[in-house]
Amino acid sequence: MLRKKLPFLHSLLSPVSRHVGHLAGHQYDVIVVGGGHAGTEAAAAAARVGAETLLITQKIHTIGALSCNPSLGGVGKGQLVKEVDALDGLCGRAGDWAGIHFSILNRRKGPAVWGPRAQLDRQRYRDFIQSELLSTPRLTVLEGSVEELLVTEPNPEEPGHHRVTGIRLANGSHAISARSVVLTTGTFLSGSLFVGQTTSPGGRIGDAPSSPGLSHTLRERLGLRTGRLRTGTPPRIVKDSVDLSLAKLHLPDSHPTPFSFLNTHTHCKPEEQLPCYLTFTTPGVERVVRESLQLNCHIQQDTKVFVSHRYCPSIESRVLRFPGRSHQVWLEPEGVTSDLLYPQGLSMTMPPDIQLRLIREIPPMRRAEIHTPGYGVQYDFVCPTQLSPALQVKSTQGLFLAGQINGTTGYEEAAAQGLWAGANAARWALSMPTVTLSRTESYIGVLIDDLVSRGVTEPYRMFTSRAEFRTSLRPDNADLRLTPKGFEEVGCVSSVRYQESLRVRNSLQDALTALQALFLSTSSWKKKLPSVPISETKSTLLTGLDLLQYNDVTFEMLASAFPESLSSYMEFAQRLKIEAVYKPHCDLNKKEIERIQREENMSLPQDIDYFSLPVSLSDEVREILDRVRPSTLGAATRLEGITPAAVVNLLNYVRVTEKKKETYPSSYLQRNSNPVSDMTVSSIKLHVTFSVLLLFIIMWPSSSAEPLVKKPKGNFQKG
Repeated sequence: MLRKKLPFLHSLLSPVSRHVGHLAGHQYDVIVVGGGHAGTEAAAAAARVGAETLLITQKIHTIGALSCNPSLGGVGKGQLVKEVDALDGLCGRAGDWAGIHFSILNRRKGPAVWGPRAQLDRQRYRDFIQSELLSTPRLTVLEGSVEELLVTEPNPEEPGHHRVTGIRLANGSHAISARSVVLTTGTFLSGSLFVGQTTSPGGRIGDAPSSPGLSHTLRERLGLRTGRLRTGTPPRIVKDSVDLSLAKLHLPDSHPTPFSFLNTHTHCKPEEQLPCYLTFTTPGVERVVRESLQLNCHIQQDTKVFVSHRYCPSIESRVLRFPGRSHQVWLEPEGVTSDLLYPQGLSMTMPPDIQLRLIREIPPMRRAEIHTPGYGVQYDFVCPTQLSPALQVKSTQGLFLAGQINGTTGYEEAAAQGLWAGANAARWALSMPTVTLSRTESYIGVLIDDLVSRGVTEPYRMFTSRAEFRTSLRPDNADLRLTPKGFEEVGCVSSVRYQESLRVRNSLQDALTALQALFLSTSSWKKKLPSVPISETKSTLLTGLDLLQYNDVTFEMLASAFPESLSSYMEFAQRLKIEAVYKPHCDLNKKEIERIQREENMSLPQDIDYFSLPVSLSDEVREILDRVRPSTLGAATRLEGITPAAVVNLLNYVRVTEKKKETYPSSYLQRNSNPVSDMTVSSIKLHVTFSVLLLFIIMWPSSSAEPLVKKPKGNFQKG
């Protein structure tokens, strides 16, 4: 079905790209610039919300291309994919169609930090994305390069210094109007490619960078702070030239787990999945790196470019930072029929002949041949603290940014931002209020809040340790958390998906009620489940939900013992097991989340003059608050350099100001600038100090993979 649609896609879009003149007079609601993961999700989401949307990309046939690694998901990243799918995004279903090696990472740990992941067939993934965009109502795709943004005076009733009104194409002859614009330029914004000592303009090998006029508009016309980031890719290796018998075989899961909540199985059958292989670097790799440093300008540069040592490192950076170590290299297939391997972990920018020397220092690749050399990319990004939680530029009405332009790395982070920016751009264009996601309800909320509150000093990558309430934000319950919100509040979820989520929610609730209704003594449970080590020394009563928390108890066992009340819920067996295990955690989390939401949602006026604010704040804190201008108290608590004492003083000011407005008329406030008594101020301070300090303790991210909470009786980690 998908393959039949694609020829029609190209026959439809090619004439559009040749005759763009008629678009100049058309008023679009949303224009999305860029056809990568962020751009495709943004365009599709905007159209689903109801906006007439135009997607502009340099090359139509590269829409949905996997520019770097042919994989999707992972620890933290898999959670993002599940949440994008819960909001009716594309990448989860595309992954289920194109996946050729499915696995759950972190399986030895609790389900909250499991990482759904899949190796992908590049062509299948691109085919699916292009087919989905073709079938999306209200979406037009145009081939072209954007030269600049059209900007005019702002709407005086809205905050901001400018208002975007459309774009101008690179040939200078066509201006296309829109009420809002989403920039998803990826690595193409003033991009430069590096191989050895050779530098050339580009955002991806074989593709030109974005027009320099776009960067100029952002910096000079809109006054946005920008910086440079870098990333890299490994060489592509000819599969037949590698001796895979010398690498460790890594098989996929025998039962593939789909990304999408709408799918019960993957397109690739279990027996058709392909394996991956694990090998390691040798001392010879380190020797080659050190001998070739003078030939590698990408690594030698140490000026204004931020280098990511931790999250997306090249093999050169890893060798220099961790001398004497052996590093993992995963040999991954690029497709069912592809003759190439992707050596994950060997990103490099040295000259091609040196790259060949390096890979041949690894035993399975002693005779390997390079099909395409690795290369580095440097590109412009916009400091994301200049964005609102809706991913709109604070100073420019109608302008939204998503993906690597905001300082992130990875397909999943880009897709998540793209969906949210696209949905909000559509709502803005249709005169609806923009919406936000709290970090207490989603990983997408954590991602966006980290970006707009803290900014980046290196490409941002999602980890489960960034989420304070990860026991509640599990990959298995993303549909319950986000699909109703996506339908009822955002408008980006179809009624079909919404009705399915309601069915699942109601069925799970009915099943949990049925489990709690099974109320037996320990001796009775022992008779029902003789193989389970249930202690009979305590004469306590346990419910079926209590029993399901035990390691050795499965829902299937309970359904076998009580078929009349439980057998109809067998399709939710694993989800019910996870719900039971995490119920004690989630009950504790729920109270804390509700309290934190009350505190962190306290709005901070955007017109506050922090430099003249009559409260005790250091000059450094005032500069940070003035530069970032956090929209809520919760956002202020997470700013680097903001102390608990500063937040307490800030909260005192906001609450006292609110108290004044509630208690005294405006005429009295004009005559008396401080009508609230010292006793009132003191009581407010006493009330909020402990609350804010506790908020800091709870909201501060843990570096561990699992939260520090007491484990329930059914320690799932060993189950």
